[in-house]
Amino acid sequence: LADEAGVGTQEAASADLTRLSSELRAALDLLDEPAAQAAVDRLLATFTLQTVLRDVVLPYLRELGERWEQGDASVAQEHFASNVLRGRLLGLARGWGQGAGPAAVLACAPGELHDLPLIIFGLVLAACGWQIVYLGPDTPIATIQDALAAVEPLLVVVAAMTKERLRASRPQLTELAQRVPVAIAGAGATDAFAQATGSVLLEADPVTAAERIAAENR
Repeated sequence: LADEAGVGTQEAASADLTRLSSELRAALDLLDEPAAQAAVDRLLATFTLQTVLRDVVLPYLRELGERWEQGDASVAQEHFASNVLRGRLLGLARGWGQGAGPAAVLACAPGELHDLPLIIFGLVLAACGWQIVYLGPDTPIATIQDALAAVEPLLVVVAAMTKERLRASRPQLTELAQRVPVAIAGAGATDAFAQATGSVLLEADPVTAAERIAAENR
């Protein structure tokens, strides 16, 4: 009976996740900010942050990007959804610099403006007790170097959606990796580039990658 009840509970939770995910997508597609916020509220009240990020937000962002490329989503929908989700995630990030664990400096490569996956990575790492120093989009590598005067991170993560944005900073990234452990992430990051610069490639999705980093440094 206990086993059967457990299966029923899991099926109900899965159905709830699917339903709430659909509500969030519909609200964002309709540019309905109050409804989108309410859907996020219900998701966070029902599921763990990691579940919401891995099973709802990341799949939605991937799907939205594909729909935009295919012309099935407008620029307005893409911008609206990104801004609503970014604002909500940054709200959850409040206090993520107060962790008692190791410090991580997170930044997007110069010219890179898409920082939602990096914010997600930071949220999960913060939930594991890490201290997050977030430098945000379009960060010159020299700015990261400057930050090292104020913080001694166990890891610096530089993210980019295109290879070109990382390649343009190859000499600076190589120099940075000689001072502190560096990881590169995003669609523009490759294993070959990581090896060439002395950095590490974060291959998994942001949630899984953050969980792995935290587990390896306990």
